[in-house]
Amino acid sequence: MQPSYRTLPSYQRQTKIFIRLFLTDYKNFDIVLRMNFGDFIKKSWDRYVQLTPDASVIHDLLEKKRGEVLINDHLAYRTFNIKGIDRLSLGSIFEQWGYERVKEDLDFPDKKLKASYWLHQNREYPKIFISELMVEQFKPDIQKWVRDLAEEALQRFKKPSTDIFLNATWEPVRFEDYEKYYPTSEYAAWTAAFGIQLNHFTVFINALKSFKSIQELNKYLEANGITLNDQGGKIKGTAEELLEQSSTLAKRIPWKFAGGAQKNVMGCYYEFAKRYPIPGKSELFQGFIPKSADKIFESTYEKK
Repeated sequence: MQPSYRTLPSYQRQTKIFIRLFLTDYKNFDIVLRMNFGDFIKKSWDRYVQLTPDASVIHDLLEKKRGEVLINDHLAYRTFNIKGIDRLSLGSIFEQWGYERVKEDLDFPDKKLKASYWLHQNREYPKIFISELMVEQFKPDIQKWVRDLAEEALQRFKKPSTDIFLNATWEPVRFEDYEKYYPTSEYAAWTAAFGIQLNHFTVFINALKSFKSIQELNKYLEANGITLNDQGGKIKGTAEELLEQSSTLAKRIPWKFAGGAQKNVMGCYYEFAKRYPIPGKSELFQGFIPKSADKIFESTYEKK
């Protein structure tokens, strides 16, 4: 049996990565596509696990100990709303693989963010969620900091390309700037430090065979030493809202800043999503709940 397009690559058995994306699946042959979608996911996963210590642990807990086959619900990215690296520019890369943007803007006014998401007509493909910081809503000093980074990215990547997700977006930032702007916007500081990096993978709970609910999954993970993000409650959303979500709390990892300084900062995290059927339809809800996503963003916050 061939694996699903959304099957998550095993940290230790990466040969499970799905690669069956044929040329006929491409929308066109624009230069932005450096590889097929399966190879892109594998390379993204390889980068992601270096920033997410819990990822391999969770895979062992679910795959080896429970015999699960993990399916990915969505991929999430963070960026700034600066032309060329904004959410729509980045989303256009995925559109070359046949994705279509859902005409719904998600707003997060307290964090000064907006987000969009993309679906593929083949629902076996993971959803794509891209958020962006509304840079103009900040004071001039942080605006300049971010715009200088964006200009560097635009010099490195002349047009939207898969390369931007798989390579350093800009030179390492100064840790002093990271610390200075973190209280103003954790999102800005995190994105400046890590660049346009895949922020999290998401386990599709509906596909799990040995867990009947998100509560049961959370309990199992916590019993095995996994710390969950409890901002807004460990479970965000309800069955009535058609989406329940939980996530790990990111862990501190050593990261390189300007001048070769290495500091321990919060890396990436792992999310879990359970979806419910739309009333009167057989299809599962495919969207996102802003008030839940708002708290999921806080999975990279320093624990107080």
